[in-house]
Amino acid sequence: MASDDVANLADSLAKAQVNEGELSYKGQGLKLDNAQSVEEMVKEIEEFDDLRALRLEGNTIGLEAAQTIAKALEKKSDLQCCHWSDMFTGRLRAEIPPALVSLGDALITAGARLKVLDLSDNAFGPDGVKGIEKLLKSAACHSLQELRLNNCGMGIGGGKILAAALTACHKDSSALGAPLQLKVFIAGRNRLENDGATALAQAFQLIGSLEEVHMPQNGINHPGVTALATAMQHNPQLRVLNLNDNTFTKKGAIAMAEALKHLRNVQVINFGDCLVRSEGASAIAETLREGLPILKELNLSFGEITEEAALDVARSVELKDQLEKLDLNGNSLGEEGCDSLREVMESMNMADKLGSLSDDEGEPEEDEDEDEDDDDEDVEEEEEEEEEEGEGEEEKSELNQFSTPPSAPRTPDVSSFLSFPSPDKLLRLGERRSSLIQQQVDVLDVCKTAEAFLKISSVYKDDDAEVKSAVLESIDAVLSKAFFTPSFQGLSFVSSLLVMLGLLKSEDKLKVVKVVPGHLQCLEHAVKQSYFPRDHITVLNAFMARQNKSLEVCSSSRDRLKFTLQELVPES
Repeated sequence: MASDDVANLADSLAKAQVNEGELSYKGQGLKLDNAQSVEEMVKEIEEFDDLRALRLEGNTIGLEAAQTIAKALEKKSDLQCCHWSDMFTGRLRAEIPPALVSLGDALITAGARLKVLDLSDNAFGPDGVKGIEKLLKSAACHSLQELRLNNCGMGIGGGKILAAALTACHKDSSALGAPLQLKVFIAGRNRLENDGATALAQAFQLIGSLEEVHMPQNGINHPGVTALATAMQHNPQLRVLNLNDNTFTKKGAIAMAEALKHLRNVQVINFGDCLVRSEGASAIAETLREGLPILKELNLSFGEITEEAALDVARSVELKDQLEKLDLNGNSLGEEGCDSLREVMESMNMADKLGSLSDDEGEPEEDEDEDEDDDDEDVEEEEEEEEEEGEGEEEKSELNQFSTPPSAPRTPDVSSFLSFPSPDKLLRLGERRSSLIQQQVDVLDVCKTAEAFLKISSVYKDDDAEVKSAVLESIDAVLSKAFFTPSFQGLSFVSSLLVMLGLLKSEDKLKVVKVVPGHLQCLEHAVKQSYFPRDHITVLNAFMARQNKSLEVCSSSRDRLKFTLQELVPES
């Protein structure tokens, strides 16, 4: 091992956070390929008495390195929390499942009793789920309380494997007199679709202890939503339900509204961009009048809800004394409808609880018919089912094609993408996406321009050529228009961007975002373009040179950006 590599790892070990039984290498950007590269880490693990939490997220771990770390974990019976998200970046897909098997076997051998397992942002697909299947079925997970598998590309096949493993875990733990008490389940952006969601719903119904369920952006339509609704009724302690960016339509929304009548502990409901439509919204309003006494947040944005139904929802929250936010943005109220909604909220002394209505779609055309739309959707679903039945081997091959984009239930508009960005939404905007986004963004408003830049760059994926290209084209379209506009305040834009990234304090009420690598990677791209003023690079370089905690989770992207800025700074 090169001396520089040893020095770098030693430095990282010195930075490792040790808090109440936790050993952390979070976000250090370590590239660990083999046994030699993890010698010092393994020593730290072995010498750490009463190790309860191990954080490996934000590094990249090869198969041999994972197997070596696993050997060290075989004697760590006190381990409870495995924070292992985003730890296979750049690795071959074939490496990941055996690496997961090795780590899982080590936990089983150690006799660990896990409480938290986080493998989010590891694009391991269905094969990766197979890699943790044995662990999930084992006694090591009988005590599991939080399972986080966000953005793992599981697909339908992976969802079914996961559901079967959780069911087996619950069955075996129940036989021992201590049933699995899973509280938090997170699996957004996994292309679970109806079949995967339905399989998981059956497991949820059996488990019955869930407090938080997050399954946004999974291509789930009303059959899957209805199955989840039934399952939620059997989880009386449910507090948070996030199904953002799936497709309820009124059938799914009505089923979910009925299910919510049985739950009294729900505090947060996120059905934004779910196409609940007016009839579904009215059904949810009826549930609100009858129950959900401690609701804090309700998101029904971008649901094609018209004025009457929106007012119905607003009136239904009058007695919710714990309500903090009602989001009805992006619906079809029209200008007068928005005014009426604000008046209703003001009359109940709840005006401050109503979110922005800036992206309202306007009143719908008179000939639009929700029933017709739902009927059309039913026909489409029946056709899709018939096609699936005839596909045979093609359906089986889905297990190995987790990177294939899901079929889109509908084409989103630019407002929907900028409000709740996702790679799928960006791609579904079509080939004209960059010009559409450019037209939408008001470049004379530097704050909105900075916010748009961060929204677009948040979905950047370095390992997905199509998404990467779409993001960079959109970034270039917005920023080139901005900087080529004579009245654009470029330095004010840079200042707003620095504030939102947490690098600069400001008295303005600008929201600081959670920094992700895409923000910095897209900024690195932008500063290299001809439209980006050279003198602005000097400003950025000065701030990036400072130490800042908000960028620690993206240390690799931060370092690349700093290097690029230093290379581009004009000579004085």
